[in-house]
Amino acid sequence: MKKYILLILLCLFAFKSNAQKGSKKDHIKSLKIAFLTDNLELSSQEAEKFWPIYNAYFEEMHKVKYLEYKKIKHQLKEEGFENLSEEEAKVLLKKLEEIEKNEFELNKKFVANLETVLSAKKIILLKKLEDDFNRKLLDRLRKEYHRNKE
Repeated sequence: MKKYILLILLCLFAFKSNAQKGSKKDHIKSLKIAFLTDNLELSSQEAEKFWPIYNAYFEEMHKVKYLEYKKIKHQLKEEGFENLSEEEAKVLLKKLEEIEKNEFELNKKFVANLETVLSAKKIILLKKLEDDFNRKLLDRLRKEYHRNKE
């Protein structure tokens, strides 16, 4: 559930305006890279092998997750949620299940690739750091939202 809330908030944040769409996404990405670089403490050899794996994973995850969710969102927008039949809803549920299955498989492949470069302890630290970054980003978004609301 938290992942979906994060995804929705990130999408809202990223799509706030078309003119700034790329720059905000790039800004978040650069903040995340800096955060991970500062806290993961990779050796130069580890970093040389880690970043291509990490970047390829997130490129694939973007395709698997974001683009597929975007198609579903677009379909719901065009047809209207209220007009969605039970059969169409079942088809969408199957698509969502397929997206989650693909995410799971991609995560397994990512961890397997990381195991050739990093220790298990550093991989767990990476997961923790990603959660920490996402939490900080959400906190920042909440503060911005409340500041703009006043």
